[in-house]
Amino acid sequence: MSLRLGDQAPNFKAKTTEGEIDFHEYLGNSWGVLFSHPADYTPVCTTELGRTAQLKDEFAKRNVKVMAVSVDPLDKHSGWVNDINETQNTTVNFPIIADEDRTVATLYDMIHPNASATATVRSLFVIGPDKLVKLIITYPASTGRNFLEVLRVIDSLQLTSNYSVATPADWKQGEDVIVVPAVSTEDAEKKFPKGLRIVKPYLRYTPQPDLN
Repeated sequence: MSLRLGDQAPNFKAKTTEGEIDFHEYLGNSWGVLFSHPADYTPVCTTELGRTAQLKDEFAKRNVKVMAVSVDPLDKHSGWVNDINETQNTTVNFPIIADEDRTVATLYDMIHPNASATATVRSLFVIGPDKLVKLIITYPASTGRNFLEVLRVIDSLQLTSNYSVATPADWKQGEDVIVVPAVSTEDAEKKFPKGLRIVKPYLRYTPQPDLN
């Protein structure tokens, strides 16, 4: 059965370009991004791993640890990392899992027979400090992932996990958020001292509560 939002993220031990890791121990109290690649030396994934490395500081300031997975062996990963660093003008600074026996791919349902019987599809999982799956996105092989969107979603997930709010379409850091329906307007006025903008009884905005 495939993973769903709210499920426990399966733990695993694996060999990576940064040494052997236990996934849950590696995450510790951090958030995590686990994303898969069909194979090494593929063009779209080369740009994706490079972009992820370039955004290291952005992930770090959100307390997010990143890990990639490919079904190719460790020695092949090492050569590919050299190519990524060269072509993307960066330094890959996060673990890439060598998932030769497809243990991780199977645990996270990364192999879709309609796409390929053997190679992983390009899935991305965001995992909270509680080790629960918070987000799943699956891309076709032809479309590169937008990592600024991944960061935007993480901002939303972290904000909404701490406050009784949701984020509207196209929301970005610093913009107004929506008070969830479970909070009455009377309670919302106490909970959100920056004020409410009531468009409809069910659509109430308030300034982002974690900003000064």
